Amino acid sequence: MLDTVPAPPEPKVIHGATGEWELVIGMEIHAQIASEAKLFSGASTGFGAEPNSHVSFIDAAMPGMLPVLNEFCIRQAVLTGLGLKGKINLRSAFDRKNYFYPDLPQGYQISQLYHPLVGEGEVWVEMSPGIARRVRIERIHVEQDAGKSIHDMDPNMSFVDLNRTGVALMEIVSRPDIRGPEEAAAYVAKLRQILRYLGTCDGNMQNGNLRADVNVSVCRPGQYEKYQATQDFSHLGTRCEIKNMNSMRFIQQAIDYEARRQIAILEDGGKVDQETRLYDPDKGETRSMRSKEEAHDYRYFPDPDLLPLEIEQEWVDDIAAAMPELPDAKKARFIADFGVTDYDAGVLTAETENAVFFEAVASGRDGKQAANWVINEFFGRLNKEGLSISDSPVSAAQLAGILDLLANETISGKIAKDLFEILWTEGGDPAEIVESRGMKQVTDTGAIEAAVDEIIAANPAQVEKAKQNPKLAGWFVGQVMKATGGKANPAAVNALVAQKLGL
Repeated sequence: MLDTVPAPPEPKVIHGATGEWELVIGMEIHAQIASEAKLFSGASTGFGAEPNSHVSFIDAAMPGMLPVLNEFCIRQAVLTGLGLKGKINLRSAFDRKNYFYPDLPQGYQISQLYHPLVGEGEVWVEMSPGIARRVRIERIHVEQDAGKSIHDMDPNMSFVDLNRTGVALMEIVSRPDIRGPEEAAAYVAKLRQILRYLGTCDGNMQNGNLRADVNVSVCRPGQYEKYQATQDFSHLGTRCEIKNMNSMRFIQQAIDYEARRQIAILEDGGKVDQETRLYDPDKGETRSMRSKEEAHDYRYFPDPDLLPLEIEQEWVDDIAAAMPELPDAKKARFIADFGVTDYDAGVLTAETENAVFFEAVASGRDGKQAANWVINEFFGRLNKEGLSISDSPVSAAQLAGILDLLANETISGKIAKDLFEILWTEGGDPAEIVESRGMKQVTDTGAIEAAVDEIIAANPAQVEKAKQNPKLAGWFVGQVMKATGGKANPAAVNALVAQKLGL
């Protein structure tokens, strides 16, 4: 955990016609476990295949087919639990959640209602530099995904693709600790970052590999504090669940709309119905999907085809011992070891690829200078051209080579940028390019002094102006750099100009 101050809840306050209202938000994040095979079958989890091409007999619910638990998926879920500081339950069990829908050929979903694999944990969400909010995790359970119904191929027909059926999911359930739309998006982003660092979910929201169900309710000021004291949910108001959100921006928009919808109902003397809703981003509003079901509506019961899952503490300890460095710890280390700012450390650790690249560049070098080059020059160029780090024409070793040439004063800052452009467009070894193209900076003070003298002698009027206004000395520096093709050592030029002008 970063050296941050736990921030008290700062609820989003909405001013209604009859007074103030506060938001209360809980989230259920469905994260697809990064695994090549499904939870109970050996079928592929690859995205984008032809419909119904990744379906085994088990996925299709053929008679007599029995599920076989994928141990790797359980390992990934345990690793996730450890990364979120969750309690790993050595004994868990699978249940059947019964409902009928075309994309669920079994007529039930295998999930974990009563005995989840992971118990209470937490996520720290940094809301501003040095200020963080704690969101409690209630549980993480493992379950299988359903298929996909397709309605837009023919106006008179619906189609079913079972490729996703049986794909392993982790459902990460939070407490109602989130108090506003921005905090909700920040929570999802932080959770996604942790999962990607762990390698347990790729976090691809566009493909549906990470999606959120958002529970929203509103209450009067002071009611949330009563809930905290009593754990009585009635203080929080009736909640509505917005299903299958896969965009940070849409999550914020949906929460804001839904809160205002509920407030309007309550202030009009009505009653908010507990229900499941969908968000329409084109209209910017939520709409009713179905009344909110309770557990008994699904007729949960232990799955008779699967024994309770029992794991050994030693196995859990082995997973914990191999756990990678997580974002908060890496950010704190970058600040301590490389002297970078909190903001820069956040940018450099936002993705694992960013952190790996920066560390390769900065190792044994000036950390602040490395951060400046990685963030401004390298990331800036990637963003401009729409490239990822893996597609970059400039490697970490090449960028480190530029920094080495700067450090030993072989090249100046201006030459370094020219060299970066050459590497980006042509490739090559930085030191060899500098040598072969005569790009070394001029450090011979005699040669620089001669250039300074020549410029001063040729511009007596400018000399007088500079003596009256020392800021104009920069003009002479620019002229000398121009005369030397940008190769003169800038520090030496500045020193000689100031000396010659008597500044």
